[in-house]
Amino acid sequence: MSGVDRVPWEGHPHQIAVHAMDLRKKKFEDIFRRERPTAVVHLAFVRHFRSDPMVRHEINVAGTKRLLECCAKYDVKKLVVVSSSYVYGALPENPYYMDEETSLNVSRHYPDIRDLAEVDTLCTTFLWKYPAIATALLRPVNTLGYYVHSAIGRYLKLRYVPTVMGFNPMMQFIHEEDLAEAIARTLETGVRGVFNVVGPGAVPLKVAIRETGGMPVPLPEPLARGTVERLFKVGLYHLPSAALDFVKYPCTIDGRRFHEATAFRPIFNLEDTFSSVRH
Repeated sequence: MSGVDRVPWEGHPHQIAVHAMDLRKKKFEDIFRRERPTAVVHLAFVRHFRSDPMVRHEINVAGTKRLLECCAKYDVKKLVVVSSSYVYGALPENPYYMDEETSLNVSRHYPDIRDLAEVDTLCTTFLWKYPAIATALLRPVNTLGYYVHSAIGRYLKLRYVPTVMGFNPMMQFIHEEDLAEAIARTLETGVRGVFNVVGPGAVPLKVAIRETGGMPVPLPEPLARGTVERLFKVGLYHLPSAALDFVKYPCTIDGRRFHEATAFRPIFNLEDTFSSVRH
């Protein structure tokens, strides 16, 4: 078993060989040529905004394209790509509990993460182009846990959490260990297709903030957006102002298709999930 990441994994299990390299480098294909993996799980996305936007886009989109080419060339049997429910976008007209047929609208108001939608589209095309490979594209909800360094996790770890005045959208969360189990279940069953992956339920944003130990601070939208954008530009905040849409409008998804295909059910309840990041 092997893993590939751009940075070394200190303290990794001894039974896993970890290669520190960029997916875009020629040596990446050498791993496929030498080890001939039968199954691949793709989690290697740059999800933060500290790097140059062009570099982020190149790594995420071109890196994924290269990985897909290697999977096809070296006869990989199973491929799991972990995307995000964010690809649907947070819009005022969003229905509650969107299914997998809903359009990917994140680029309309949040172009900073258009690469996620592009990767999603690449993988969907690959799924139909190579029917012999059991390709599954997972779109999980907000993931929380000790080892996950997600944007929503950093947001909820603030002592005073800015919200948009007048808005309190429903939000969904899944524990990191449940997401790991969902990936394992996908590999075990060999299912093909696009799947939403959900946790134990949905709660209003302000409930999530309080349950993780924070205090919601409602701000008028112009003030919230202006402040976040200024802080982001000088490196004092981790997200651009467009991300505020996700704490303003709902982006809830329906996970029935994945449950029916794999019998997956989350083990951790919302209390367990929130306690994993409580401060």
